[in-house]
Amino acid sequence: MLTTATITLITTVFLASAVEAVEAFTIVLAMGLTRSWRAAIIGTVAALLALAAITTGVGLALTQYLSRSLLQFIIGALLLVFGLQWLRKAILRSSGLKAIHDEEKAFQDEQEAARQASRETHFGLDWFAFVVSFKGVLLEGLEVVFIVITFGLKAQTTTPHALLYASAGAAAAVVTVMIAGAIAHHPLSSVPENTMKYAVGLLLSTFGLYWSVEGLGFFGPGKRSLTWPGDDWALLGVLAMWLVVSRLMVVGLRAAARRVPPRETNAALSEVGGGN
Repeated sequence: MLTTATITLITTVFLASAVEAVEAFTIVLAMGLTRSWRAAIIGTVAALLALAAITTGVGLALTQYLSRSLLQFIIGALLLVFGLQWLRKAILRSSGLKAIHDEEKAFQDEQEAARQASRETHFGLDWFAFVVSFKGVLLEGLEVVFIVITFGLKAQTTTPHALLYASAGAAAAVVTVMIAGAIAHHPLSSVPENTMKYAVGLLLSTFGLYWSVEGLGFFGPGKRSLTWPGDDWALLGVLAMWLVVSRLMVVGLRAAARRVPPRETNAALSEVGGGN
């Protein structure tokens, strides 16, 4: 039976995984259309198998060797750092200080790189298409694996088979993106990727702060997890806090950008931009 906690778990993992899947699909599509579909597909499958092995291995290791409170603290702290990175980029984009991620341009850049690369064949495969597809899916997928493991392991303390539910949410996102991409046969630039990244950043930061505070009990007497006032209802308060803080930062950065000369703004952005 799907509870509210389970639905929240699956939805959060689905959204985060969909964002990464869109970016990975763009890379694979560019390699397939420009170089070799066979090499691109085999590279993708190899990366997915590696990610499945990593998820299983790391998940089992963490559950066997860490106590619940320490697991909460580690997962929460990592998730908070990871979520704040997403939130920072979303704030910069919303304030106009960072360019909105353009999937169409990313696709064109990948195609141009593929056209200029030399032709090299190994094991009967276009090696460039294989390596780029494998690397792209693996790197984007590692973020998905991190989210699946952190959410799945934490929820598993209260929800049976939570890691399986989290994996199902990620798999559903990948399948959905693949089907949509196969139908469109084009980069999924119409997907509201930046809005989704903002939402995911808020969710990851919320759960990260919530769980890391619970895990602080590991360092106290008894090493037992702390409890928030209102238990899980406190999550709504934490989410509201991050939403208010992020919107205030957007307003403040917009106002600051209007007062700073363009050259100084561009120089500052070159230091804090980075990434997708």
